[in-house]
Amino acid sequence: MTAVVQKTALTGCLAPIDKQGLEQLIASGKANPKVIKTLKCKTVAEGKFRHANYIRNLAPYIVDEPAGLLGDDTAPNPSEASLAALGSCLAVGLHANAVHRGWTVNKLELELEGDLNITAVWGTGDVSEKPVGFTDVRVKVDMECEGVPQAEIAALVEHVKKWSPVANTFMRPVNLDVGI
Repeated sequence: MTAVVQKTALTGCLAPIDKQGLEQLIASGKANPKVIKTLKCKTVAEGKFRHANYIRNLAPYIVDEPAGLLGDDTAPNPSEASLAALGSCLAVGLHANAVHRGWTVNKLELELEGDLNITAVWGTGDVSEKPVGFTDVRVKVDMECEGVPQAEIAALVEHVKKWSPVANTFMRPVNLDVGI
């Protein structure tokens, strides 16, 4: 009987991850830890507050505002999209780290909510001194892995929070240059 090389790590309810590919990404990152990758997005206003965001060669990612904020309510608004980015980044990290540890993931769901003051109405309303943007974001992770105690999953959540690029963007100041 010949040995079969397992190329994917099966996870209970999630599509498999290419474990060999994951190991190659890990090795590459360790070999050159100072590599910076520049990500790009082109945002095009379509009308009212609806925008098409072009990323790589993907179909446009639409962002809009709800009717209560004068949009057409056809897609998440920018703040909701940032919560989605955070949730997805944390979920990717949790899944990859679980597979790297040899865990079988049976369930992975994240619920996010964030508090923000919108009375400035994009700088046209009450512009008195106050925090703009999220002041508090809460993420509840519901993750089940075969035979893995909740304490180990909780430790994994903290590890992933520390290394998530989007979580770090939320937690620390970022240099931002906006100009013409």
